[in-house]
Parts: sequence; C-alpha cells; structure tokens
Amino acid sequence: MLILFAALMAGAGNGISIVAFPWLVLQRTGSALDASIVAMAGTLPLLAATLIAGAAVDFLGRRRVSMISDALSALSVAAVPVLALVFGAQAINVAVLAGLAALGALFDPAGMTARETMLPEAATRAGWTLDHANSVFEAVFNLAYIVGPGIGGLLIATLGGVDTMWATAGAFVLSILAIAVLRLEGAGRPDPAALSGGVWAGIIEGLRFVWNNRVLRTLAFVDLAATGLYMPMESVLFPKYFTDRNEPAQLGWVLMALSIGGLVGALGYAVMSKYMRRRTVMLTAVITLGVAMTVIAFLPPLPVILVLCAVVGFVYGPIAPIYNYVMQTRAPQHLRGRVVGVMGSLAYAAGPLGLILAGPLADASGLHVTFLALAVPMLLLGVVAVFLPALRDLDVDPDDPAAGGRTP
Repeated sequence: MLILFAALMAGAGNGISIVAFPWLVLQRTGSALDASIVAMAGTLPLLAATLIAGAAVDFLGRRRVSMISDALSALSVAAVPVLALVFGAQAINVAVLAGLAALGALFDPAGMTARETMLPEAATRAGWTLDHANSVFEAVFNLAYIVGPGIGGLLIATLGGVDTMWATAGAFVLSILAIAVLRLEGAGRPDPAALSGGVWAGIIEGLRFVWNNRVLRTLAFVDLAATGLYMPMESVLFPKYFTDRNEPAQLGWVLMALSIGGLVGALGYAVMSKYMRRRTVMLTAVITLGVAMTVIAFLPPLPVILVLCAVVGFVYGPIAPIYNYVMQTRAPQHLRGRVVGVMGSLAYAAGPLGLILAGPLADASGLHVTFLALAVPMLLLGVVAVFLPALRDLDVDPDDPAAGGRTP
C-alpha cells in the first residue's frame, strides 16, 4: 500500500506538470514550436537518465533512490513559483521552463524505476500474484494521471500556471513520506558482491541482457516507435488545440479520459490474462491507437475525442503490466533495476525526435496534417507487429530457453 500510495502521489505531480508546463509556454508565446521545445526538454534527458536510474537503483538501493529522486523532482517544480516570487513573472520564459522541465526529467525516472523494482517482493509480502501486483500498480499510475491533469486544469483556471506548481511539489513530498516508512526485503542496501565493475559496466551488462533476449529486444523497439509517434499528440498537439481555444479544463478532461481508460484496462488485465493471450492484447492496442489517432486528426467534437481517448487508454492499460511482467520474469534480481532502466530509456529515445518534427509541422501545416503524419505510421506499426515472431514469446514460459529465459 505504501508503494502504491507513493506511485499515486509522484504520478499525480507529474500529471499536473504535463498540463502546467505547456500551458505556461503557450500562454506566453502561443507557439507550438516553443511548446515542443519545453516538452522535448522534459523528455530528452529521460534517455540517459533512465539508463542511469536503473544502475542507481541496483547500486544504491531502491528505497533510498526513490526518496532522493522525489526530493529533487519537488525542488525542480517548486523553482517555478519561487523564481516568479523573487524575480517576477517575466523571469518565467521558455528557456527557464525548458531548463526546469529538463531537471525534472533527470530525476523522475529513478523514482519510477525504484518503485517498480520493489513490486515482486511487495507482491510476495501481500500474497498477490505478480500479474495482480502489476495490474494494480499500473492502475494506480493511471489513476494518478486522472487526478493530476484534472487538478492541474482546474488549478490553472483558478490560480494560474505558476502557483499550480506548488501542488506538484506537495505531491512529491507525500511520496517521499510514504517510502520513508517502508520496510521491505530487497529495498535497502544491495549486496556489494553483485555490483562489481562499477556503474558503467553495470549499464553495459543491462544493455547486453536486453539485447540478447529477443522478446525484450522486440518490445523495446515497438515501444520506441509507438512512444515517438504518440508523445507529440499528448505533449504538444492537444495542448496547442485547447490553448488556441482557451480551454484549459478541456485539456485536463482529455488527459483524464486517457487515464480513466488506462485505469480500467490496467485493472482488467488480471482478468483479461485468463482469457486472452498477451500478444493479442499487444497487437490490439497498437492497431487501435493508430485508428483512433487517424479519427482524431479530423478534430471531431470534444465528446468524440473524449470517447476515442478513453478507448485508447483502455486498450493500452494492460500493456505496461505485460511489459513489467516480462522484465520481472526474464531478469535476475540483481539486474532488475538495470533491465527496467534500459527498457525505459529505449522507449524514450524516439520521443524527442517526434517532438522536434511535430512542433514545426503543427505551426506550418496545422494540427490536422500533423495528426495524420503521426497516425499513418502508427497504423503501419500495428500491421508490422502482427508479423513479428518474437512477440509470440510473450505467451511462452519465461524459463523456456527458447524465450531467452532467465539468466541464472
């Protein structure tokens, strides 16, 4: 329960930031390119930070890394209102917001990785199956992105974007307090005998493990492509659309619809896994996302967008539990943090490229063209995924050598 509460609070803080950072930029300049710069600043460091985070978790300990990460994330967002108080609102420009978004991105992955790597031991303590634990954990994460953007949109409408950042910092503080009282096997100091070779050698070991496991390798590249195509929609295109219409609350509703669907899908995964193959769930999610993005490209009325976002969230809700299960069952305990870090960093790698392309394209050609430019490749990705043999390993016993089983 402590891990779930910490994940809820940290996720809610990030959910508020998703709304607040682009809103602050667009309110000042109205430029989708500027919003892309800030969004990219909040994602570009994730590639390296997530790799380092995985090693930090394995080398320093999961509980300690979670608390340090949340403390630094809280400071990075609290800096926005502090700078405004000291130097005035004019000090909060695109460069400052991009810098603070980048700082937050450096710290967030470590906390997320630390909490995720504690799940197997927490599931054992609670008497839950690993599928159940991952399902609830990802449902809580989606719940955070219901609470966060919803509160963020309302706070922006009432208090303004700058003061909204106080709520973000407060959420991270609550996450720290929850982990501070946590006592769990494997969450403290790691065994020094398993950490020979240093941090860089440890990162290389994690990369090598993922590359040599064909199902992990394939999942990493599918996630890389899907993230690069999807991220601009949530981080730039929707904020641009609703900023132009001066509708901050509606932006919060759209992000909430995505998370509500994700919450239901993640909670339902434990039941789905009894009746559906993991590969089937995966292919359904990618294809549905491509179809939904294509319809959204025509900018239908808000109720239609909300329904489509809820459907996307629902089909994608089980994906994170599936990824978690594969990582947790394929990786040995002493490598778990680094495998999670490698998989996360590869997923983030394409995000900045998508944002670089989406911002200028939206300014030059409009939102309709930009949505289509992202939706069509997503549809093609779904078709290609159908023919990837490695995805069949999602439903193979992880101890089977043919699946690239667990390293002793």
